[in-house]
Amino acid sequence: MSATSLLLRNGDAVPRRDVPVLDVAAFTAEVVGRVDAGGRVAALFGHAAPAGGVRLVAVVADDEAGMLAVTTTDVDGAYPALTPRCPQVHHFECEIAEQCGIQPVGHPALTPVREMRSSADRPFFEVAGDEVHEVAVGPVHAGVIEPGHFRFQCHGETVMHLEIALGYQHRGVERALAGGPTNRTIHYMETLAGDTSVGHATAYCQALEALAGCRVPPRAEVLRGVALELERIANHTGDLGALAGDVGYLPTASYCGRLRGDFLNLTALMCGSRFGRGMVRPGGVAFDLDAARTADLLARLDRAVADVGEATRLLWDEPSVQARFEGVGALLLETSDGLGLVGPAARACGVARDVRHDQPAGIFRFSHIPVSTWNTGDVFARAYVRWLEIQRSVAFVKEHLTALPDGPIRTRVDSLAADTLVVSLVEGWRGEICHVACTGEDGRFAPYKVVDPSFHNWLGLALALRDQEISDFPLCNKSFNLSYCGHDL
Repeated sequence: MSATSLLLRNGDAVPRRDVPVLDVAAFTAEVVGRVDAGGRVAALFGHAAPAGGVRLVAVVADDEAGMLAVTTTDVDGAYPALTPRCPQVHHFECEIAEQCGIQPVGHPALTPVREMRSSADRPFFEVAGDEVHEVAVGPVHAGVIEPGHFRFQCHGETVMHLEIALGYQHRGVERALAGGPTNRTIHYMETLAGDTSVGHATAYCQALEALAGCRVPPRAEVLRGVALELERIANHTGDLGALAGDVGYLPTASYCGRLRGDFLNLTALMCGSRFGRGMVRPGGVAFDLDAARTADLLARLDRAVADVGEATRLLWDEPSVQARFEGVGALLLETSDGLGLVGPAARACGVARDVRHDQPAGIFRFSHIPVSTWNTGDVFARAYVRWLEIQRSVAFVKEHLTALPDGPIRTRVDSLAADTLVVSLVEGWRGEICHVACTGEDGRFAPYKVVDPSFHNWLGLALALRDQEISDFPLCNKSFNLSYCGHDL
């Protein structure tokens, strides 16, 4: 442990009293210094301090060392903003201001995160000049998608600036988690972002198991990993089909739309739910696979993968598709690192960032999936990284289903340790999921913080649209495919 941060690994439970409480200047220097040295901010949030005011908690990931640095500070009313020196915390500081009522003085763009306002009341950035015009889209969209408001500042057809206003899906989930766990908590986790039920449930269960000091049986760890990778395969397949549809290439669009359902059905074969709800539970999993169902799953997987391979071959071989994918919505590696992007969006910029490799937990401590990257940062890169990940996740599923270890699938989870903190990371299909669980003297959650990968990446979409044609927005939006409800916790 250093004098300024507590160093721990993914899934380690530590006494809260061991986490340093710094003055604001030292806290700022610690967070900024670690980011400047190659770290990234996994979480930054506030909660009520023991002596009054607000305690800020920062979790900075050092992926090269596989460590997490946790540090805190107490503030009252206002504090000097970190954002001017560390752009990664821009959105976090906006959230802290909104949730805790303290002001990050000097923040360059303090905007609402989830506070519901009408478009007329919300301050939007405006570009002035001859022939500059504004295009407002949403929150209600022509397609069947979640609500979000997009405000484009354009010169002709070229986007000069995009501002994204979310919060329409705000359900107060984090507030509902306080005082848990209860019988409802696991269901909150499975619906934080409905298409990431396995990912968030796994992060929660890892945190709970660390706080209870219990060990998950090996067979359960494997089944969790298989369910997580099936979730990734299904969503990546659906995204490739949707990207094809956005450029009017119907062969791949129609194939992948069906095949996504085939992969979801494999998850249903495991637990009865196409989204994996009910599968991951504290202490392990709720459903096992017998030999007959395992053989059936593997046979179905082989057929679906063969079809996906043919559908994506059509996509990569079609010049008109590549003309629409290549060079569109490109982000530089420096921009990705500066914003702290995660998941396929970051790996498409050449950032080899993947929790399964950098901060492994569960089965990924013993079984490595190669990190899939590309280097152009555009729509093509974000699509191609998905295809690489599909292939590598399929290989993982096949390897582990053909060699399932014997033994139980669940162990008992007893009472949680009091006054303890744990950080749980999982590589969801969109990227890093971060759960920070803190218990009070009664062993109940106080507080519980969730950072969905979309929280890191929405600003990346806004910057990817700069200097693009406004007609490219649907394609760029789908290439990120971020969660509205995952952001609007």
